[in-house]
Amino acid sequence: MPEDPGPARNKFRSDFIVEIILLVVVAVYLVMAQGQAVGENLSFTVAGAALMALATYWTLHTIRDGLEVIALRLRPGK
Repeated sequence: MPEDPGPARNKFRSDFIVEIILLVVVAVYLVMAQGQAVGENLSFTVAGAALMALATYWTLHTIRDGLEVIALRLRPGK
């Protein structure tokens, strides 16, 4: 863990921006998927599953970076 919370905070901000973009993309995918049965178009289904897996991974990554920022902020005495 770095000593200074500044780089960790900047990393968290950029990760959070990517997180918002991924959530918007998932929302657009879900709007496009309305009226389609799962598996009706296999490539569309696989793309959606991959997109949701990526969004889940990135959410966990962003949470980890957020916890790092909190830990650095609450760390007693430097």
